[in-house]
Amino acid sequence: MASATSAASTSTREIQAELSGFIRVYKDGTVERFFGSPIVPPSASDPQTGVSSKDVVISDDPSISVRLYLPKPTQSSSRRKLPIFVYFHGGGFCLVSAFSFLNHRYVNLIASEANVIAVSVEYRLAPEHPLPAAFEDCWASLKWVSSHSTNSPTNAGDPWLTNHGDFTRLYIGGDSAGGTIVHNMALRCGAENLPGDVKLLGGFLSCPYFWGSKPIGSEAEQGHEQSWPALLWRLAYPSAPGGMDDPTINPTAEGAPSLGNLECSKLLVCVCEEDELRDRGVLYYEAVKRSGWEGKMDFLEVEGEGHCFHISNIDTENAKKILNRLFCFLT
Repeated sequence: MASATSAASTSTREIQAELSGFIRVYKDGTVERFFGSPIVPPSASDPQTGVSSKDVVISDDPSISVRLYLPKPTQSSSRRKLPIFVYFHGGGFCLVSAFSFLNHRYVNLIASEANVIAVSVEYRLAPEHPLPAAFEDCWASLKWVSSHSTNSPTNAGDPWLTNHGDFTRLYIGGDSAGGTIVHNMALRCGAENLPGDVKLLGGFLSCPYFWGSKPIGSEAEQGHEQSWPALLWRLAYPSAPGGMDDPTINPTAEGAPSLGNLECSKLLVCVCEEDELRDRGVLYYEAVKRSGWEGKMDFLEVEGEGHCFHISNIDTENAKKILNRLFCFLT
């Protein structure tokens, strides 16, 4: 989705950084984005699933919103409370929106098929708001959700969460950069308490966006510094203390917090065979297993597919492999 800027006005401005086909940043601070799907409104009742959705502003300063999803009641679910799934979208911290068509369709389906209340977070994007802004926004969103477990939720709260949410079954999940956020939120929950002493039950990381300064596995040594994961990271977090080996992007870097401190009871890690980030996801899965973490781990690799293919190709058989595994994970 490119911003509405004429060719004449852009031709005379100097480009500061560009990732072809995705994003262009000018020295005057203007940002053009070329990747993503159109923004769509929430729906009182989705025609295909019956899921209701609405947007809620949880903070004006900084600006943080969420889109809530409430599945259609059934005879078996109308009398009991539902798991809560907090979702963080992908896009390299620089692209995409929780309110885009593809993400709305994706989370809507998860809410329907897994029968969960979903909370999709609209966090601030880099480079206008460089990291750690997105991490802070997602932490604020988690705290907002958890505050509904008490009698005084933040900012008056929302009745969907208060009336229907089971706070003993709180999950977080994300694709690509969203998976990176899941990891960092699970670590932070091990160091800080959520309101009401709510605990994370599980974390879902799909095609997680992890990287590092030194190539591993099938990552090509030549051009490693100019690969899209490296370019996006420098754009998203130019002041990262450890550069590409900052623990927020490289959980296995020297000096990174112990993965044994992840504060959840179970993890589901999904990777795709043709994804440039595949080996990092596998390394993460294996490192967590070796860390002494005492939770339950599940792993899925989808053959012949690329990075986050399932979000745009949601009806394919391979996409259903990821989605069905996630639906089972959330029950």
